[in-house]
Amino acid sequence: MSLRAWATPLVIGSFLVMAVTGVLMFFHLEIGLMKTVHEWAGLAMVAGGVAHVVLNWRAFTLYFKRPVASTIMALGAIVLGLSTVLSGGEGGGNPMVAVMGGLGQSRIEQLAVLRGEDPQALSARLQQMGYTDAAPDQTVAALSGGDRGAQGAILSAIFTQQ
Repeated sequence: MSLRAWATPLVIGSFLVMAVTGVLMFFHLEIGLMKTVHEWAGLAMVAGGVAHVVLNWRAFTLYFKRPVASTIMALGAIVLGLSTVLSGGEGGGNPMVAVMGGLGQSRIEQLAVLRGEDPQALSARLQQMGYTDAAPDQTVAALSGGDRGAQGAILSAIFTQQ
């Protein structure tokens, strides 16, 4: 099958999925697997877009000679760049990042209270899991040695196991 037979239809189909799911998620109407479908459709759109540009390379390069097109593309590149370096400010960004940071700075005894478990019992349970330095007055961040993966594993162990 030729590139031309599937590149543009893939862009159109993935755009349709991304447009509808994106608008619904913008209005917090996310249901089912919508976020996952949106993300995979985005990857499909990238593949289709790259194939579409390859097929239309000469026409694509001509856009760089048009002031309006160049300005729009430059603005897109600037927004992309800024989105990777600027924080969302107050109320912006993923709130789970702040939650996980707060939990990581919490002492084992504080998390035991949240869990409804005796702090000594929780420390003993963590010790049995291999965290030999676990003590009620120690923070999860200290116990993990600053390793965010280990910190997530410790928090998961605290809140999902009996």
